[in-house]
Amino acid sequence: MTTIGAPLPARGPVLADLLPAAARPGSPRTRARSAVARAAAVNAALVLTGTLLVAGLSQVLVPLPFTPVPLSLGTLGALLVGAALGPARAAASLGIYLAAGILGVGWFAGGASGWAFASFGYLLGFLAASVVVGAMARRGADRSVWRSIGIGLIGGAIVYAFGVPWLMVFTGSSLGEALVMGVAPFVLGDAIKAAIVAIVLPSAWALLARTR
Repeated sequence: MTTIGAPLPARGPVLADLLPAAARPGSPRTRARSAVARAAAVNAALVLTGTLLVAGLSQVLVPLPFTPVPLSLGTLGALLVGAALGPARAAASLGIYLAAGILGVGWFAGGASGWAFASFGYLLGFLAASVVVGAMARRGADRSVWRSIGIGLIGGAIVYAFGVPWLMVFTGSSLGEALVMGVAPFVLGDAIKAAIVAIVLPSAWALLARTR
């Protein structure tokens, strides 16, 4: 695994890139077309799986009476999807999640849909965070515990950067009030999510290294 002091590569694979593709018999041209079709099908399946993972984890939530922003595992889903799929697939996954939810699919936290609610800015942050985390994972930042903690914390900060301004505008609150409602209650939970990311991602890479 990459150590914290080692330089990161300019670009490399993410976990999803290492999925095996079975060979098929036939002419070279037929095999080439078949390989393109298989790659497209695999990518579509990965994107949809990422969407469903974020949607499912968003339903694991704890409503808090002192803030309109629920405590959920949606952020964890966005971080894992970003790191595992890379920036392009993650953008597609979270883009589908957002677009379908805005159009009425009730898979935001608590079964919500649309956009006119206090925590919608955090969902925009999911998309941005997943892309940034995916780009960092392409440089190997998900292969050691400490760097994985780093990308988890950076991803969480990006979610706040989108969520807090939206919360201020939607509720008419000051920055201080928005920080109390939209950041302070979630700091410990986000630290735990970063720790989970730091366990899951390097462990997945280590498992792949043993099986290849």
